Amino acid sequence: MADLFDTTPDPKAADAAPRPLADRLRPRSLAQVIGQEQLLGEDGPLGVMLNSGALSSLVFWGPPGVGKTTIARLLADETDLHFVQISAIFTGVPDLRKVFDAAKMRHRNGQGTLLFVDEIHRFNKAQQDSFLPHMEDGTILLVGATTENPSFELNAALLSRAQVLVLTRLGEGDLDRLVNRAEDDLGRKLPLEPDARRALLGMADGDGRALLNLVEQIASWKVEAPLATDAMTTRLMRRAAQYDKSGDAHYNLISALHKSVRGSDPDAALYWLSRMLEGGEDPRYLARRVTRMAIEDIGLADPQAQRQCLDAWETYERLGSPEGELALAQAVTYLALAPKSNAGYVAYKQSRSAAKKTGSEPPPKHILNAPTQLMKDEGYGTGYAYDHDAEDGFSGQNYFPDGMKRGVYYLPLERGYERELKKRLDWFVKQRARRSGD
Repeated sequence: MADLFDTTPDPKAADAAPRPLADRLRPRSLAQVIGQEQLLGEDGPLGVMLNSGALSSLVFWGPPGVGKTTIARLLADETDLHFVQISAIFTGVPDLRKVFDAAKMRHRNGQGTLLFVDEIHRFNKAQQDSFLPHMEDGTILLVGATTENPSFELNAALLSRAQVLVLTRLGEGDLDRLVNRAEDDLGRKLPLEPDARRALLGMADGDGRALLNLVEQIASWKVEAPLATDAMTTRLMRRAAQYDKSGDAHYNLISALHKSVRGSDPDAALYWLSRMLEGGEDPRYLARRVTRMAIEDIGLADPQAQRQCLDAWETYERLGSPEGELALAQAVTYLALAPKSNAGYVAYKQSRSAAKKTGSEPPPKHILNAPTQLMKDEGYGTGYAYDHDAEDGFSGQNYFPDGMKRGVYYLPLERGYERELKKRLDWFVKQRARRSGD
């Protein structure tokens, strides 16, 4: 694959209206696409489909600016299908009916239709279902594009009829070749020093279309000497990070933060926290999730971890952004370096599972209060041993329902403060066994 965008001059371009650089450099064949070799290569899914002449409905899942629309258009050219493009954002039910009717007309005349649906995840369930009969009878070959996880956003029925292909961000080498092709089209080199050129590739963040828009801006500058990085970034508006607070990236990044804390890596944890804050995430959401991490992954190995999170949360509420965000960073650092234990979390889940299975079992009568004579006559409270009167303040009585096998849920680890708790628990277990045998 030589490049993501076409460099062959269009003979009609001289007579056409001015077009953006990204549009001028759009590929005219799949061989000119840069990146996505894992899909377009000879052994890739699309390469195999095209070589066998058996193209199926597809869902392209990937970030913006990696060639989803371009590849769909070129697939139509390669397979002699009529290309129709719609966006789920601007298309309603009446529009879909017109698209399907036109496709049926072409189908009767022996012409197939490749229907490209951008932002397909924006369609509701009923709208997604409307594609199914037309996919099944061959009226359309559907190619959907989405930046969101199809597993969560698309119907199972639609996914069962289409193959999901993952498109990846363009690498630095891909982006560099893209700049070279743009310079060939412009007929001159960009007025940038080598370090500034590398910084430009980083600003694109793997998005080919965004990179060409930046290149077009730089090419319009009238400068006498190549610009250094600082001079370039001062003139350019840095591209916003790809982050949707309600989308797939939101859950991916909070997962990365959580696992970095669990993995005791403060540097990675701070990085992912900062990524979410830079993306505009609500710090209160982060405060809530960080507190959950303290409970789930540290627990009683360091009881102060939870207090650190609550204090950081309160500090943020008092200071606000950006000052209060430092308190969240401090809490994340503390959690990453704290001793880890999920013993309390596991014990809670196991006890909940046991409670579901034995939810109708009453407590043993000896631990029930007997405020009335009738309850006393029924044996409520009979035989209860007051622990403070027992040897070492421990009676060793059974507190589980009669007839239920004693559960063992909390198994503290030899980490942090749980070492001390384990000593206490082991002593109670030993005493309970001794006294139950007396």
